[in-house]
Amino acid sequence: MRNLRRVVNSINLFLNSVTIVLPSLLFSLTKFFAVEKIEKLLIKGMVCNRCITVLTDEFSKLGLQILSINLGEVTLKDFDKATIDEQTIKGVLQKNGLDLLYDKNQMIINEIKAIVERGIQEQFENGIQVKFPKLITDKLHKDYDSLSALFSHTQGTTLEKFIILRKIGKVMEFLVYTDRSLTDIAYTSGYNSVAHLSRQLKEHTGFGSSYYKKIRQDKLAIM
Repeated sequence: MRNLRRVVNSINLFLNSVTIVLPSLLFSLTKFFAVEKIEKLLIKGMVCNRCITVLTDEFSKLGLQILSINLGEVTLKDFDKATIDEQTIKGVLQKNGLDLLYDKNQMIINEIKAIVERGIQEQFENGIQVKFPKLITDKLHKDYDSLSALFSHTQGTTLEKFIILRKIGKVMEFLVYTDRSLTDIAYTSGYNSVAHLSRQLKEHTGFGSSYYKKIRQDKLAIM
């Protein structure tokens, strides 16, 4: 009976934790990763409204959410390349006499995002501060100001803010899923001080580090 009561108490603790924490945490995570999950596809061969009808049906079968669709362009919501790869989409398009049209600017944007992701990963793994303007310029052999302007124009946010949000997203993961201290995380993520990281975390998520550490403590308490 005592063991049963202990199990019941653990379940209640878990449910209370999920009820309180999950909505706010999901809101914070959505804020960071929403920008990554919007994908605009340029499509060659869309010349009539029937093409729109056909693609709407085909993409729905793949489980893709269409945010908007016009002749020559489809914008997908919550797009995950790990679930639906480019070849699958190309296959559907080609079956209907269509194909992907690769926009040079979009290819540059994708390269910038990939460089930022690799830079952040390297920074967290090695603890060596990455200077992103220099890294992006060296990798793409293009003027950083021009790349930054292109990014802002096409993505609706600045490149600088994108980098900050991706770093903060990584910080959130470390706070919730590891025992690393905020001081250690600040150092490995390239912040000049713990105070600087704390300000950005609060500014961009609405929560301080103690909030995410509390989530971790609640998770451990029910394990």
